Amino acid sequence: MKRREVLKVASLALLSTLTSGYGAANSSDYAQAKNKDSAANRNKNPKVVVVGGGWAGLALAKHVKIFAPQSEVILVEKRDHFVSCPMSNEWLVGLVDLEFLTHSYIDAAQNNHYTYMNASAIDVDKERNILVTSRGEIAYDHLVFAVGIEYDYFSMAKDDRVLEQRLRNEYPAAFIPGSEHITLKHKIQNFKGGNFILTVPEGNYRCLAAPYERACLIADYFKHHGIDGKVILMDESNHIRIKDKGFSSAFKELYKERIVYMPSAKILEFDLDKKTVKTDFDEITFEDASFYPNVKAPYILEKLHMTKKTPFNRIEADIDQYTYKVKGTDNIYVCGDARPMGFSKSGNTAFSEGVNVAQMIADEIHGKIPVWTSPATTCFSLLSTKPEREISLYTEYKYTKKGGMDFKNNMTDEAWKTNGLGEAKVAYSWAESMYKNMFA
Repeated sequence: MKRREVLKVASLALLSTLTSGYGAANSSDYAQAKNKDSAANRNKNPKVVVVGGGWAGLALAKHVKIFAPQSEVILVEKRDHFVSCPMSNEWLVGLVDLEFLTHSYIDAAQNNHYTYMNASAIDVDKERNILVTSRGEIAYDHLVFAVGIEYDYFSMAKDDRVLEQRLRNEYPAAFIPGSEHITLKHKIQNFKGGNFILTVPEGNYRCLAAPYERACLIADYFKHHGIDGKVILMDESNHIRIKDKGFSSAFKELYKERIVYMPSAKILEFDLDKKTVKTDFDEITFEDASFYPNVKAPYILEKLHMTKKTPFNRIEADIDQYTYKVKGTDNIYVCGDARPMGFSKSGNTAFSEGVNVAQMIADEIHGKIPVWTSPATTCFSLLSTKPEREISLYTEYKYTKKGGMDFKNNMTDEAWKTNGLGEAKVAYSWAESMYKNMFA
């Protein structure tokens, strides 16, 4: 077998291992969970309420029912259907259709034996253990906020509300699924030429590799559609922070005339009427753009006084990093992208974390001591379409003796010329397996 084929098989085997582990052991987990101990008898039907139907929330709702089937689980989500942010870059340039990204919360709830409520969380009465929603009050024994991220334009707009609104509406970031993705797709499809600016924020944003992948795919789209355009990728960091070798080589070898990568390029001034931006060193004109601000924990957590400032971002959840419990509470949790730890804010990470927190809640229900387990980050990035080329990363995390975060079991495959990941369409297989795990 040739090296290229060996790598392809190894990558697919890794993919199978990573995804099947989230559901393949369900039968044994089910059997263990059904053996109710005395603690479970004291609390026969605990109610677990999950706010947020992203990757973390969906994983958590499903797996609480697997690990503690006697529990009543309610998923509260303000959207009436799910649209995936992972793989949305591929949708922007026409590689997948919207149906590939779109899924039903009703299907997920029915297939996995929990309740879906289409509502928004408004408040929490911690004394009475009540979540207040737009559709009424819900009592809980365990409450989990898996509410993802919101944009933080504080650094970009400097409290200029008019500028912030224009940035949101005229040049949306498109890293929260919804109308802004449709707007960005229209921008790409209707682009006539010139400079198309993309930005990469500092801090820990969603998802680290996505802006670099997006730059490649837009440049690839311009190339194959005969558009005389350049992607100006303005990165606030001084280097590519993830899969640097793979992205850097792609910029130089595949898109030398199509991508201008600018490290340490923090925008200090916008003139949206003249379509210029200024940094410490340059003034750049553009024909169109998508400006990606910093991210923060959603406002609901601020309102409930559950946030703090971290080394990564200005506003994130204030939780115990080992238990995911909001500080000062014993039954309210935050997991997924709103967390303060430096784990990747990405779909696979959030999903695996949702599984882990579900196990910790189930352990509490069964009178056991929960044990922290590292989430896992699996990340595939598409670099080109004809032929398709991909690079990949897998990592886990650990805490240092002083409570800091470090990486472990880190593996990358950035040899896009020879690894065969693109030919095997591994990214698509990964996405399909994850959607199936959440919704089937």
